Amino acid sequence: MKDFFNKKKLLPLLLTILVFAADQISKILVVNMIPPFSIGCSFFGDLLRIIHVSNEGIAFSMGSSLPGNIRSILFGVAPFVVILVVFAVYFRNNDFSDLQRWCICGVLGGGLGNLFDRVFRSEGVVDFIDVKFFGLFGFERWPTFNIADSAVVICGIILIISFICIEAGKK
Repeated sequence: MKDFFNKKKLLPLLLTILVFAADQISKILVVNMIPPFSIGCSFFGDLLRIIHVSNEGIAFSMGSSLPGNIRSILFGVAPFVVILVVFAVYFRNNDFSDLQRWCICGVLGGGLGNLFDRVFRSEGVVDFIDVKFFGLFGFERWPTFNIADSAVVICGIILIISFICIEAGKK
């Protein structure tokens, strides 16, 4: 049991809490200060904008047209189960590196932030970071995202790279 809950495993959970808190605080500010579907402010011309939109789907609004009960299962229950499984694996596994533990906790914080929105916000997940994308991949602007999304993507990429590097080092 001592190995199950040790400082090495508990300390990175601070990142989970930090990401979740930053995500929810930023969303509260956006909801309270910027009317829906409007621009709150722009930086560097229109390169970066803070706007207020909601997303009932997942990445790139996929699934937003599905019936509400299907969306609830796919985007609420399934992510909750995945988060529980990740927490279980996180605490049972003693082979993750420190970097991997911090990355997993960053992904969990982001996942919890968006799951919280799906459960407690009738309008869906609040997105507010809007970046000009100059027509790349057919996007004039990248799909709007939030702090939780950023944490999942950044920590997820670092985690994948760390697994690749470890495997490459074994060969």
